[in-house]
Parts: sequence; C-alpha cells; structure tokens
Amino acid sequence: MKPATTWENARKILCIRLDNMGDVLMSTPAMRALKNAAVPRHITLLASPSGAALAPYLPFINKTLVYDAPWVKNEENDADEDGNLLRNLGAEKFDAAVIFTVYSQSPLPAALMCRLAEIPLTLAYCRENPYHLLSDWIPETEPELVTRHEVQRQLDLVGHVHAYAEDARLIFLTKESDRRHLYKKLEAANIRSDQPWIVAHCGASAPSRRYPLDSYVKVLSQLGSRAGQVVLTGNTSEQNLTREIMKKCGNKAPLFNVAGILTLGEFACLIEDASLLLSNNTGPVHLAAALGTPIVDLYALTNPQHKPWMVAHRVLSHDVPCKNCYRSVCPEKHHNCLRLVTPESVSEAVTDLLADTKSHFRTAFVRTKEAECLP
Repeated sequence: MKPATTWENARKILCIRLDNMGDVLMSTPAMRALKNAAVPRHITLLASPSGAALAPYLPFINKTLVYDAPWVKNEENDADEDGNLLRNLGAEKFDAAVIFTVYSQSPLPAALMCRLAEIPLTLAYCRENPYHLLSDWIPETEPELVTRHEVQRQLDLVGHVHAYAEDARLIFLTKESDRRHLYKKLEAANIRSDQPWIVAHCGASAPSRRYPLDSYVKVLSQLGSRAGQVVLTGNTSEQNLTREIMKKCGNKAPLFNVAGILTLGEFACLIEDASLLLSNNTGPVHLAAALGTPIVDLYALTNPQHKPWMVAHRVLSHDVPCKNCYRSVCPEKHHNCLRLVTPESVSEAVTDLLADTKSHFRTAFVRTKEAECLP
C-alpha cells in the first residue's frame, strides 16, 4: 500500500507523546479526534513507559510502542534502543505522525526520527522553521503571547489538519476486573465499600508541587470524619510519606493507607468510585478529571496550563510574584505558592465541594453494585 499524501486519507497514524502519564491523558481528546475521521484509522501510541501504561484503558489506541527518549528526562540512555525504534517505525509504514509537546519541549528530535523512518506526513508545534523535518507545523507562540490549557493546545494542533473533537473530555476506560480486585484489597484494609471515601494523594514527582506534609496532616485532622473515609495513595517511593501522615494524624481522622499496593487500573477504580480527590497537581488529578471525580487541587503556580479539565473542582494556591516558574524545585527556596495555602482553606474547599457534588459517591456505589451482578 502506498503511503498517504494528504492528512485526509492518512489511515495509519503515529501519536508521539514522550513525557509523563498526565501529559498523555491531556492529549487523549486530540488523539481520539484523529481516530474519529471519515476514513478508518489505525492509531499507534509512542510513549514513555509511564505514558504507555495508559494504553489498555484508551479504547482508540490500536498499538503501543514504548520508548525512553534521550531528549526527555528519564533514567535510561541506551543507544541500541534508538536504533531498534527506528527500525520498528520504518517497518510499520506509517502514513503520518503527530508530535505532542508542551511548549518548553522541542519537537525536532522526534521529527528527525520520523524522517529517518520515512513517515511522509508530520505535524507539531515548532519555535523555529523546521524546513523539511515537518510537513505541517504551527509556529510556537506560548508562553509569550498566550498560554492555553494543555488539552486545548493539543486539540488546536490536530485541528490544523482538520481533526476535530466532538467530545473534549479526557479519556480513561476502567475495567470491572480491576474493580473486583480493588474491592478485595479495600476489604483487606478494612475500608467499607458501602460507605463514602475520599482519596488523598499527598505526593508529587517534583518537590515544587508538593503541599507540605505537616499542612496535609492539619487538613486531614480538621476534616475528621466529615469527608468520610480517607484513603491515602501513592507509589512505592511514597509509602514513607503516607505512613508518616498516618502516624501524625493518629485517630483524628478515619485514615487508610493503600500506597504502593494498587495497580494503575485498581487506582483508577478507587478514584472513580470516590466522592472526591484531594491532591497535589500531579497525574492523579488528570486521571480524576477523565473519570469525572470532583477534585480539590493544591496547585503550585509552576505550570498554569495543567488545571483540572471539564470536571467539578476547586483550585487552591497562593499568588506570588515568581509564579509560572516552570521549575521542579522552587527557585526562590520559599515555596510560598503552596506553603501559604492554609489548611483551613483546604478543608473548607473539601467540605464545600463534597456538598456541591454529594451524589457522586452514590452514583459510583450503585455502578459498582451493578457490576458485581455481572456474570
């Protein structure tokens, strides 16, 4: 089959998103827009290991390729992997590739990779003229002229080649098998599945996006039982953090710790069936947005384009002159954009949002009970 010469007849498309899981989630409406074209399309996702973990829950993805790109922050540096990927991409005979980036990233390394793999149509934002490296491109104007939400940025990108989204919500399709496994783990942890819970996710990969531990303890202690059961989550590296919160809170709140014991699918079901997510601005916020779970987002003023998308939410931060720093560590060393957010304001946001969205847990509970009746 000859490769496509226009985007309208491109059938085999490579979607490149090489950073984090949350970034892939925020690109899902744009990827689905590419899929829902007039011609049948086969969509392959090229992503980092963390981003590729989403693929089983994205129904529009037909195939996934995993790649730790050397131009994106990661722990790997394997030149053999680069050569293997190029051979695999060339063998796939893609018609087109879309390179999804945040505005601080260059698409050119990925564009060169596509050229070497002989992919004829390529699309990305680019700050400088890419000449023959990209067949289609949009001049990068962020953040100098405007800063859009990351979801809108990617929808605008694919709109450049006439791919439009009928539904702009983030996408993550949970599995009932994961939900059944989750509920067994909840029972083992003495969490009552017939009573409401909120999820508190207290970690984040970047220190600049972490609400102080002692402030989290004050929030949860002030909430007491008003928010129902509080389920602490995190990855294995955050287990010490959640244990410390449990220890400092004592019996002031009904806390349960499941950090490090849930799969991605189980974690998603936990959030989907929760009344609310309380979290630093990190991947679980975008997962909750995809699942429709209300969010209280402790939002460090580092990246303004990553707020909760199309979901009931409260965003809490403290305005500072150094906002929009885009740094992983506070360059001013005071962390005031989060440190000065009072625990009282956080606990009030949780109770207010719970009151405004009180039907969410009951809906999730009914859905779960219905699923238990399935053969």
